[in-house]
Amino acid sequence: MPGQPSPLDRILEIADLLERDLEHEFAGSSLSTARMRLLWQLARTGPSTQQALAARLQVSPRNVTGLVDALEASGYVTRAPHPADRRAVLVTLTDDADGLMREMERDHAELTSVLLLAVAPEDRAAFVRGIDAIAERMRLLAEAADAGRTAARQASGPAVHA
Repeated sequence: MPGQPSPLDRILEIADLLERDLEHEFAGSSLSTARMRLLWQLARTGPSTQQALAARLQVSPRNVTGLVDALEASGYVTRAPHPADRRAVLVTLTDDADGLMREMERDHAELTSVLLLAVAPEDRAAFVRGIDAIAERMRLLAEAADAGRTAARQASGPAVHA
């Protein structure tokens, strides 16, 4: 379609560029975007059960098991018995992974600063408020869509859904 890209087109372009940057950053390593998301969760929240990670990442427990298996095999996380729940296992960053995540947090802050230089100083506060508002609206739309899918599954009866 001819004409100027819409704001959504620009957001999608930025998402794609960030994804490509991540792929480039981790090329040749065992880290994928999904594995990095799990590491970010652990870096932000500390040791967690696999069930809690699945809920926060909005993926199945089976998916988290596969991610944790791969991260454990690569030396990024360890599993240990939960001190208060003998049925649960805690997933924890290794010291090396903790150092990597601290480095990534610094890189993240630096990239944020570099990207914000593209916005005039007097416009930055409004830009950040706008981005926050768009992210919150997108979260609400995603939650509504998820709730609609759940309701549709429940209404369809006892069939097993993948």
